[in-house]
Amino acid sequence: MQHAVGSPLPPPHQPGHGPAAGWSPAAQHPGSHHPDAHPGPGPVSSPTGPAPASPPPPGFAGAPTGPTAPHPPGHAPAPHHTAPHQGSVPPTPDTTGHVQLPPGGPVAMPSPPPSPGTPDPTSTTLAVLLIGPAGAGKTSVAKYWADHRRVPTAHISLDDVREWVRSGFADPQSGWNDHSEAQYRLARRTCGFAARNFLANGISCVLDDAVFPDRPVVGLGGWKRHVGPGLLPVVLLPGLEIVLERNAERSGNRRLTDEEVARIHGRMAGWYGSGLPIIDNSQLDVPATARVLDDVLARSIASPPQW
Repeated sequence: MQHAVGSPLPPPHQPGHGPAAGWSPAAQHPGSHHPDAHPGPGPVSSPTGPAPASPPPPGFAGAPTGPTAPHPPGHAPAPHHTAPHQGSVPPTPDTTGHVQLPPGGPVAMPSPPPSPGTPDPTSTTLAVLLIGPAGAGKTSVAKYWADHRRVPTAHISLDDVREWVRSGFADPQSGWNDHSEAQYRLARRTCGFAARNFLANGISCVLDDAVFPDRPVVGLGGWKRHVGPGLLPVVLLPGLEIVLERNAERSGNRRLTDEEVARIHGRMAGWYGSGLPIIDNSQLDVPATARVLDDVLARSIASPPQW
């Protein structure tokens, strides 16, 4: 489900923010007459008779529009500045440009090519989810695969998005709790929104996540809800000794204990028999794994997996 972003803008003129009530352009021009205008003050009387009317001081445009307080002798009234006429200056055209973007919607299942033969996944807009334990090579393969595509392709890493949270980051290494669970779910939903927007604008996506087969609602089910039924999941599952070696080369919160890596790897074994395509890349480098991934995706397009 998509959520509305932002809130409606206020109306153009709220009380206290727009032109004053009763404002009239005609009152802003010298010599113009407004039916509600007040005449200026009459001649000032003196003991010897009415004083002659004096011309307005320099810089004073037109007659005052209401009674004014008397000024001390020798002091002229302050110059009156008129507001510019609304509409006299044409609006500045928008020179920054505006590109209308199609909104992101659920990704439909890719259609097999009408002509017989193996479809070419390298020139097709796809949404791919790479699944595997820590150390399976998901991020490395995803980046390489995205870099060598013939069509625009984005790589969306769940861990990268999860680590957008700086203050208050819930690190599962410190103990799995409701906060870390909520941040993982929020990161998955954010990745899904991003993927849908990229795909709606013709950019393929490859996402990576350690999805467990024993949590279908949160794992694959969540990705299916966030991205759409056209998401193509592929499992990278090398041997335990390989993921332990790769994990040992990591640093920071990306490095897990050997016990945690073994536990995750054991849970991932549940993907065997699930119907999802599995790549054992124990003896494959990153380019070779990417080539195998293209072969797997070609078969998935021709015959989408049931999940």
